[in-house]
Amino acid sequence: MNPQTNQPPYQGRLLIDGQWCDAADARRLERRSPAHGQLVAVYAEAGVPDAQRAIGAARKAFDKGPWPLLKGAERARILRHVADGILARKHALARMESLENGKPLAQSLAEIGGAADLWQYAAGLARNLHGDSYNTLGAATLALVLREPIGVVGIITPWNFPFLIVSQKLPFALAAGCTAVVKPAEVTSGTTVMLGEILLEAGIPAGVVNILVGQGAVVGEAMVSHPDVDMLSFTGSTAVGKQAVARSAATLKKVALELGGKNPQIVFADCDWEAAVDAAVYGIFFNAGQCCNSGSRILVQDAVADKFAAAVIARSRQVRVGDPFDERTQVGAITTERQLQTILAHVEGARQAGATVALGGARLDRPGLYMEPTVLTGVTRDMAIARQEVFGPVLSMLRFGTLDEAIDLANSTLYGLSAAVWSQDIDTCITAARRIKAGTVWVNTFLEGHAELPFGGYRESGIGRELGRFAAEDYTETKTVHLHLGARTDWYLPKA
Repeated sequence: MNPQTNQPPYQGRLLIDGQWCDAADARRLERRSPAHGQLVAVYAEAGVPDAQRAIGAARKAFDKGPWPLLKGAERARILRHVADGILARKHALARMESLENGKPLAQSLAEIGGAADLWQYAAGLARNLHGDSYNTLGAATLALVLREPIGVVGIITPWNFPFLIVSQKLPFALAAGCTAVVKPAEVTSGTTVMLGEILLEAGIPAGVVNILVGQGAVVGEAMVSHPDVDMLSFTGSTAVGKQAVARSAATLKKVALELGGKNPQIVFADCDWEAAVDAAVYGIFFNAGQCCNSGSRILVQDAVADKFAAAVIARSRQVRVGDPFDERTQVGAITTERQLQTILAHVEGARQAGATVALGGARLDRPGLYMEPTVLTGVTRDMAIARQEVFGPVLSMLRFGTLDEAIDLANSTLYGLSAAVWSQDIDTCITAARRIKAGTVWVNTFLEGHAELPFGGYRESGIGRELGRFAAEDYTETKTVHLHLGARTDWYLPKA
């Protein structure tokens, strides 16, 4: 039986063309809790034939179904019903998220609530999508610029924020009038499958949303390369994102990518001390550091570097790692054994390169996939740990002298997702924010987000933006309609 639920494992099936079904080859996939080792769920595991059926259903629903042609108000009504359904099942969704992912239950509850808000926000955009018109092109011309849904969207989501990230994509695609095939990460598929139940209850037409649990190399590959998928929206590692772009080239589909980050928090000597120390600790240990936005690099001005490191280490010792269902827990389990081993390898590599493991650095000696909160000092920009995404609770601390040095250090990786600046001097903050190459720069705060604000990265952190008032437009094509009025003058054709 599952811990806290006292229920048998969840039985998940594939959602294809409005119907729940088993995989064509009857394969099954099991998921065990990384915190407890107990069986959480058993899923039908999709293969290529299932992916082809799902893509075909989405294609038919787009080409022949009512969804793209519905009034924006009608699509908005259904999206609002989905948001209501999410809130009605908030506790069940959060429990599944914590069981499969290992994150604290309180965090899961907050994320589910945030996801419902995204569906509400997308509902508003469904009624506000519009084109343009030009009545200034002469007496014989009137032109319209139309926004039309792009078509079938393939959505591939990661394991670190499964429900929140699908909610950063799917409702905006639906608001635009698209249909979709969704593949969640195979280790955290539960809440996305449960979302399928909510969608059907809300009245989504058959084939508009199809959900496949399966391996990326099988189902994801089929979605990326299939000519009937018009757009791919992918969140995951930079390495896999590059592969997806390469594989999609044969069909020239539109690709939106939200990828990795090696995000700096720049701490100047005149910072709000307590707030900056707290943000440094929260920024790396939130979600056990398994976050593309994780503040994994702290850049501290020389004058306060030693004092700040000592304060961060002291505060980090107080971080409570434990069972996701213990209300005192701040950091839960690492989601997979493979990821835990990857994190440990990064720490060992940093140690060998000359960094000091000032705190933690090891697996916790207890059942489950738990890692000690880890702080590395003496890190220099040439070390791999300063440039590569660890995706775990490992903080690297570096030093700088001047503002110019801080900016240069902040921009010294191939990533550019987010950053933070800590100073009570507004000139310092604005100058740094303008020069840092990142999609989001927080000033005197960290890891805050709102549906209204675009999210995405520079360079190898991705392509495109999610959220914000243009989010639904990203799932559209622009069409020009050029109308000629009155008689047309012949050009080269001979007159009769």
